[in-house]
Amino acid sequence: MACSLLPLHAPLSSRPAPRTLPVFPRGTRVLRHRPPPPLLPPPRALPDIAAGAASGIRDALADAFLASPPTWRSAAASNFAVFVAGSPVLLSGLSASGFAAAYLLGTLTWRAFGPPGFLLVVAYFVVGTAVTKLKIKQKEAQGVAEKRGGRRGPGSVIGSSAAGCACALLSIYHVGGTAFSELWRLGFVASFCTKLSDTVSSEIGKAFGRTTIGIW
Repeated sequence: MACSLLPLHAPLSSRPAPRTLPVFPRGTRVLRHRPPPPLLPPPRALPDIAAGAASGIRDALADAFLASPPTWRSAAASNFAVFVAGSPVLLSGLSASGFAAAYLLGTLTWRAFGPPGFLLVVAYFVVGTAVTKLKIKQKEAQGVAEKRGGRRGPGSVIGSSAAGCACALLSIYHVGGTAFSELWRLGFVASFCTKLSDTVSSEIGKAFGRTTIGIW
């Protein structure tokens, strides 16, 4: 009776029938399933990274320019940024070695007296270069022009700033204490103003003067 409950054509084993691969005619192109490409980061991730990098650069520049009192690192970074931005103007009035000497002067000046002292040196360079280039062809014809087409070398840079550099070093290392700090600042300003007045008068005299009278 138990056997009568089974279907007439029931399989004798419960194992599934073996799978057979489909047979395609020769030359048939079979398309295989490829996994989907990896997901890209959200579109807002890259702007966030760029904004973070920009913020970091801005903070670093702010620390460099606004450090008070200035440090050697902040002075070098600030001076480097100014030299990169103003390199076309600087190279028009300085030789390559003069450019390097001026960078050291600018770093020393920023470290000692901050942006105000640095701006004084910038004004000295701009005005001095302008009057040196004044009627440069005429000066060259007369043999009284600066060498290299008016571009000053390291000797000129160091000679013009020696007294100012001495005052800057005395101020950095607090020689004489607080009582002498304003004296070093005054000496720094006076040295560059005196040198600039000498440069302007001599270069304008070369350009427009006809007779030079020496007073001994």
